[in-house]
Amino acid sequence: MARIAFLLPDLAIGGAERVALTLMTAFVERGIEIDLVLVRREGELLAALPSEVNVVVLGARRLGTTVLPLIRYLRDRKPDAVQVRMWPLTLIAIVARRLAGSAARIVISDDSILSKAYGNRGPLHRLILRASIALLYPRAEARVAVSEGVANDLTKLGRLKRKSITVLHNPVARGQTTEGSRKMDWSGAGPRILAVGCLIPVKNYPLLFSAFAQLIRRRPASLVVVGEGQQRGQLESLATELGIADRVTLVGATTDPAPYYASADVLVLSSNSEGFGNVLVEAMHHGLTAVSTDCPTGPREILAGGRYGYLTPCNDADALAAAIDNACGNPFSPDMLRARAEELSGPHVIDKYLELLLPGFSS
Repeated sequence: MARIAFLLPDLAIGGAERVALTLMTAFVERGIEIDLVLVRREGELLAALPSEVNVVVLGARRLGTTVLPLIRYLRDRKPDAVQVRMWPLTLIAIVARRLAGSAARIVISDDSILSKAYGNRGPLHRLILRASIALLYPRAEARVAVSEGVANDLTKLGRLKRKSITVLHNPVARGQTTEGSRKMDWSGAGPRILAVGCLIPVKNYPLLFSAFAQLIRRRPASLVVVGEGQQRGQLESLATELGIADRVTLVGATTDPAPYYASADVLVLSSNSEGFGNVLVEAMHHGLTAVSTDCPTGPREILAGGRYGYLTPCNDADALAAAIDNACGNPFSPDMLRARAEELSGPHVIDKYLELLLPGFSS
């Protein structure tokens, strides 16, 4: 039986982790043996793993100490392929494969714009980032970027050939839409505005809160934010300061946001930067109209420049408020949105990943 290993730091709630979970679930259904190799056995999504997945814990305290236990894993389990996301784990997998003398194919995936994600670490870190990509990424059997913007960024950082990078949009699990989920109590009148994502600076929730404060001067509405993170306290204080605390609910993280998508009227993404923007596709799978900042790099690709959703400039609360108001009164066709989501992240994406990992595989 063919065996694929997925290498991740942990299985916390996050975009890369959800994508890995979607791929693992699909591959198990196709009769492939799956090893989930974790640096640490942590994360809310562990509970959602198929029972057939073998969890291997490297037990390293830091990413830099994962090389030796990963070498031992590769020699002991002899996987046919390794799918690894997140720099610098991508580098560690390539080095460990070489030192282990393993024949496993390495397929690396990058979900973020690395030049931005690590842009504030200083010139030395940037030099290491550039050099490591240039030296080691060509040694992988395949390099995947989740969007054209991420691919272009990798090309510049590592001086790689653009044709050596495959763009595969993230396969996104649809979740379960039930009649019960549509009857959720949002505790408020008017349109139900939803945001999904970690409470971190790059998501720019202060922009969303400012826009929402303007929106409720025009129409009654409620806002639910699904996610957890370092900015919770700051955002709670901001909601009080803006006078919107009674209309905003921070529900925390959840392993299944489907009920929120199913009961919302508009999804809003207010980020300063996105590698892809999984939440936009998740919303469209539910037929939900989306409003997004036109940030680098995923939203414009997903929404096709505004054909499948509303795009607004970054850091413009007036424009964001106007777009949300417009979306409330002029939603896009749910059938059209579902078709677009299928085009971006349907089963064909999983087929392409499988072909990169196990060329010629037949279940």
